[in-house]
Amino acid sequence: MTAAPLVVVMGISGVGKSAVGHAVADLVGIEYADGDDFHPPANIAKMSEGTPLTDEDRWPWLEDIGRWLADHDETGGIISCSALRRAYRDVLTRHAPRTIFLHLVGDHDLIRERMEHRDHFMPASLLQSQEDTLEQLAADENGGVFDITLPPDDIARAFLRRYRIPERSA
Repeated sequence: MTAAPLVVVMGISGVGKSAVGHAVADLVGIEYADGDDFHPPANIAKMSEGTPLTDEDRWPWLEDIGRWLADHDETGGIISCSALRRAYRDVLTRHAPRTIFLHLVGDHDLIRERMEHRDHFMPASLLQSQEDTLEQLAADENGGVFDITLPPDDIARAFLRRYRIPERSA
């Protein structure tokens, strides 16, 4: 039997990481965690005020997410995490080398509109900062890019097909 997947649903704020992460977890029948829940209060306060996080703010958060992935190596798990830079993704894969990245991408205006119409601590004013920080997946990273114009369930199924991950039996 193949091990249950370890997946990081990544991308800038507003791309639908949580919705797609829940969809993948539901289809596969494994645990989902939201990376936002791992942020310390100081990070949330900083972002709520419209101040971008620094690398120093992110390292402990990324280590916590990496440990969560490592703790789920046997059972599998899906977690949302912006994972904007290669160095951040390297922290995660150091903890859990078999992690697959599901990178969500979309049009700036669509993402801004989503951010402006949701209840979340991350303000739309930080969208440009996120876009400026984002480093695309490199050819040697285990993952794929998926367009956010599709519904979350369709993205989840496309991801599962690409990586030959079976859906759980009904």
